[in-house]
Amino acid sequence: MKKPLLLVIVLAILSTTSFSQSSPIDFVNPLVGTRNMGHTYPGATVPFGMVQLSPDTDTTRYELNGAYNGEVYRYCAGYQYDDPTIVGFSHTHFSGTGHSDLGDFLVMPTVGKLQLNAGSKENTSAGYRSAYSHDTEVVEPAYYKVDLDDYGIKAELTTTNRVGVHRYTFPETDEAHVILDLTHGIYTYDEKNVWTFVRVENDSTITGYRQTNGWAKTRTVYFAMEFSKAFNDYGHEKDPAGVYKGFWKKFDESKNFPEMIGKELTAYFNFDMEEGEELVIKFALSSVSTEGAMKNLEAEMPHWDFDRVVQESQALWNEELSKVEVETITKKDKETFYTALYHTFLGPITYMDVDGRYRGLDQNIHTADGFTNYTIFSLWDTYRALHPLFNILQPERNRDMVHSMLAHYDQSAHHMLPVWSHYANENWCMIGYHSVSVISDAYIKGVITDEIDRALAASVVTSKVPYYDGLEYYMDMGYVPEDKNSSSVSKTLEYAYDDWAIAQLAKKAGNSAVAGEYMNRSTFYENVYDPISGFMRPKLSDGTFKKEFDEMDTHGQGFIEGNAWNYSLYVPHNLDHMIELMGGKDRMSEHLDSLFVMEIADKYIERTEDITRDGIIGNYVHGNEPGHHIPYIYNWTNDVWKTQERVRMIMETMYSNTPDGLPGNDDAGQMSAWYIFSAIGFYPVAPGADWYAIGSPNVKKVTLNLADDHKLTIEAKNQSAKNVYVQKVTIDGKAINRNYLTHSELLNSDNITFFMGSKPNKKWGKTSPK
Repeated sequence: MKKPLLLVIVLAILSTTSFSQSSPIDFVNPLVGTRNMGHTYPGATVPFGMVQLSPDTDTTRYELNGAYNGEVYRYCAGYQYDDPTIVGFSHTHFSGTGHSDLGDFLVMPTVGKLQLNAGSKENTSAGYRSAYSHDTEVVEPAYYKVDLDDYGIKAELTTTNRVGVHRYTFPETDEAHVILDLTHGIYTYDEKNVWTFVRVENDSTITGYRQTNGWAKTRTVYFAMEFSKAFNDYGHEKDPAGVYKGFWKKFDESKNFPEMIGKELTAYFNFDMEEGEELVIKFALSSVSTEGAMKNLEAEMPHWDFDRVVQESQALWNEELSKVEVETITKKDKETFYTALYHTFLGPITYMDVDGRYRGLDQNIHTADGFTNYTIFSLWDTYRALHPLFNILQPERNRDMVHSMLAHYDQSAHHMLPVWSHYANENWCMIGYHSVSVISDAYIKGVITDEIDRALAASVVTSKVPYYDGLEYYMDMGYVPEDKNSSSVSKTLEYAYDDWAIAQLAKKAGNSAVAGEYMNRSTFYENVYDPISGFMRPKLSDGTFKKEFDEMDTHGQGFIEGNAWNYSLYVPHNLDHMIELMGGKDRMSEHLDSLFVMEIADKYIERTEDITRDGIIGNYVHGNEPGHHIPYIYNWTNDVWKTQERVRMIMETMYSNTPDGLPGNDDAGQMSAWYIFSAIGFYPVAPGADWYAIGSPNVKKVTLNLADDHKLTIEAKNQSAKNVYVQKVTIDGKAINRNYLTHSELLNSDNITFFMGSKPNKKWGKTSPK
């Protein structure tokens, strides 16, 4: 039957505007996680970029009346969606962390009376901050726009790797100002700024640096700043720090003086602007020198075409996001998926200049030879799923990240791989020595093949530093005693897993002696298991279990960011034995059922800022990392289908495409990496093993564009919101009756097909990995 012409036109329009026809960045919402505790930032950056140019919405300080100010925790990324004002746009931000730093070099355009303090959100006229509305925000990968309502200025941001690019459209005024606030920072306090320096090179070029003492104890960031238009005049205010003034009193340093030096310093630059006139600012960073910042600026931004940068940087995002082509049940699912993928590609970040030079852990200047140097290694979080995801989608980058970790080891006074490192500093956050997991996983999966003996030696030495976090007791007694070192159970369990990862690396290297030693150490989890309570439990140095024990509590119970219900299940490298210890497969299934449905009282979470109700299902805490593997443990019981049910429920209830669409801190991409793996149907329960536990995909079809032009298509037949249960799985048409996939199957197969149904197939997938 012939269709009417109008119907043909309508159908054509619908087909071209279908959500399956757009580019990946059209499905990314960088606002996801900016409300509540996701701790993401909405501003502009490129994949793994050194600059994260983003709005900061308040000036909340780390310290209040001499004590920790808990409100600062909300501002780990500088931006909270519900805030009514913008303070300005700074150039460095963490994504999703549960502690913070950075917020360097805040820039804010203003008109009218010059004000050099930020003021308050209750009274924006008292400072340089401005009210804004989400109605004027445009938030895309590599592009951010907002109207600053107090000034009638349109602000636009984009970046290259090492250069932030601002474009401000002004009203007509002879009182236009650009504020450069070097006192501003995230998690700031009175003594955080060690020193700041600004040098006016000419009437449109500024250079300088900022040195801070915060989460990173000795962090120096250099900059070069260029305006597209010469400023009329300039000046600064600074604190009257120190008794010694030298002979500088002969100058009026506050106005048109080309050197600005002090601990707390805010500069300004004045312009005349026509109605609708644009001012473009290029702002380059370096860890090495102002000369390095200028080289970065000249290499990456030799022109003034803002729109060209947006186009080129968004093309970079489309290239990276196109490594995964996904078809989903709903547009919401597709936006959730691509936003999660976007968040996983924000870091670790590039940490070297265009000439390969970077500041090392020893504070000397090094040159990366044959690799890109990276920083921001939130390893307690990211070893679990983010780095394993990179082994599939970003193998070259993960290889360079391992080389960056080995360079850190070479520069370390402690002869240790990174624990949690950023900006040429080890900040020692969290526990374990999880670099060894990342390194082992990369070698086991063939991402790296050279220098395995060097990597093994670094891993072994790291794991034997006696003064590190109870290791002397762990090595001597087979566990960390709670009366000698806190969070002892968590440390014992995580050390045991890390030791297993070292054993796998040693086996790969053919070193049987080291493999045997570390396989023995990997059994030390047994030493903190209490068969009477059925939980991992803190043990004292006299060999007895701590008497006062509450399995629902975290504080004082031997755990960190988790309780005994969640942490007792952390033996990812030997789940069969863990389940045997705890009563067998059926008992474990019942235990997991209880975990997901029981209630946890408010008193157990109200003192833990990393855990909120948003990320809890029963007593299962998805909003923090220690339990991310727990839904997959059913695969080692007689109820494999419950993994499928739980995983789909978590994806549906814990993640979305809205500003509150994360269940907790994104933790440098780990929370999002869990979603990506689970959405495509499997998860790396034990990085360092060559297998992935099968769950239940929520996508209809996904194509992974892998290295060497290999494409792997994963399809879920009969997919729907109700059909969450796996009926069978085939690999290139051949059925498998096991509940795991191997890494080599991902690399060498063309098609993996899930057949889904609304009722469990309780006979499928009884074989779990050993």
